[in-house]
Amino acid sequence: MLARYGGDVVLRFRIHQKDEAKALAEAVNVLFLDVWEFNTEWVDIRLAKDVMPSLLGLLPASLSKSHTPLMHDLAQTIFESYPSLYSDESGQPSHHTHRGFTPSLQKTPVETNIFFQQYQPLSVIQPWLRLMESLFPTHVRLIDIGITYEGRNIPALRVGVHPKNVEKPMDPRKTIIVAGGSHAREWISTSSVTYVAFSLITEYGKSKQMTKLVEEFDWIFIPTLNPDGYVFTWENDRLWRKNRQQTNLRFCKGLDLDRTYGFEWDGHATKSNPCSESFSGEGPFQGVESSRFANWVKNETEQNNTKFVGFLDLHSYSQQILYPYSYSCSSAPPSLENLEELALGMAKAIRHVNGEKYEITSACEGSVIGSKKGKKSQEIWPRIETGGGSALDWFYHEVNVTYAYQLKLRDTGGYGFLLPSKNIVPTGKEVFAAVTYFGNYLLGNKGIEVPDIVEEISDQAVQGTISSQVSRPVSLLDVESFPTPMMTEILDDEEDAPEDSSWELRRKR
Repeated sequence: MLARYGGDVVLRFRIHQKDEAKALAEAVNVLFLDVWEFNTEWVDIRLAKDVMPSLLGLLPASLSKSHTPLMHDLAQTIFESYPSLYSDESGQPSHHTHRGFTPSLQKTPVETNIFFQQYQPLSVIQPWLRLMESLFPTHVRLIDIGITYEGRNIPALRVGVHPKNVEKPMDPRKTIIVAGGSHAREWISTSSVTYVAFSLITEYGKSKQMTKLVEEFDWIFIPTLNPDGYVFTWENDRLWRKNRQQTNLRFCKGLDLDRTYGFEWDGHATKSNPCSESFSGEGPFQGVESSRFANWVKNETEQNNTKFVGFLDLHSYSQQILYPYSYSCSSAPPSLENLEELALGMAKAIRHVNGEKYEITSACEGSVIGSKKGKKSQEIWPRIETGGGSALDWFYHEVNVTYAYQLKLRDTGGYGFLLPSKNIVPTGKEVFAAVTYFGNYLLGNKGIEVPDIVEEISDQAVQGTISSQVSRPVSLLDVESFPTPMMTEILDDEEDAPEDSSWELRRKR
């Protein structure tokens, strides 16, 4: 680890002018730099210290002085991201080691389940998925999405309860996909998928809200769409991003799977450079895993009476909720207002957990350095890397998934891809809150499970005017009169919406 990354640093460049954005984008391509993350305000780049003079020499004087180091000891930070025999900060053995990573039939809080105390390799995730199926056979099934380039299965959990004894033909089963790990080094995305899956699975039959979500939808949880790359990050290179597919250059392996989908594929910029971290192949769907995933989706739709209604693609980092389109900032999706409305609700749900703020914008605008906020017309500056061929755009446009999002999870650059394991549970809780809101919104409740609230009030023996109200269909307007703490908090948020919009919602149309 020290030999590979001992001389590397991660720098954050803050862009203030269009020519700075253009110069940095060109320098990245010339020097084959590893761009960690970028948004409307900054760009994080990993590079060797001895390459810094070459980079700064290609940049304007204003930008060469406008950077700050994010990590002073990258190798040590990488080392600390791997699991340890010690799972607390004191260096003492964990008090939960006697539990093992497997859940028992006894009630064990998800926060104390040792499976979520550390990041887990694929060799642990796979038997854990099988265990979920064996412990919860009524509503969990282990499935395979396809086979990777190196011959591994792409495992997933299908969570759902189908109605029985229905004489009339069934409508297509509404299905929501929650996927992570397209980029191998983004471990927090993989752990968050398993956290959300476990939370939903174990709450079925206990929580009326979760039970309804499992009965109304099938949920597909895919911990990693890139198993080969994920294994490689554990065994060889913690910062590996792409899959492990052979390219036309023997010493440059891998394709960026999230740039290989068929809609608006734009690999011409990287076609001649397989060494690029965003290399998207020589044609659409050349990535083995993305092609297998797309074929599975097509087969489910055409052969298995499935209708995909939601797609949540988990990534890291930068704390953003991104909606289509990624390929272009000039094209607005037809359902833009609905996408923004749901994204706003998910951001609020996340904020209520730990106070973390997630920015909301389109996937293109969220990854383009642009003019300062507040201007009526925003000038789009050069992109650091192409946004075509994304899973987000493909699901929205080609599969007709009305609600498709990419969630970029914690953090905002303190650790980046090397987020300490103590963030697994807090981040998992945030994503679970967002997923719960997402499911309730698709039920037509705008993120609020109204029937449960009404029943809760009835259980509290609130009679009289309320009982007369619930004798007819309940609308969200009715809920305002229900004196529950949950609804008071929700209604307070609605009153605060204009103030919150400064960070939550950017309308750049």
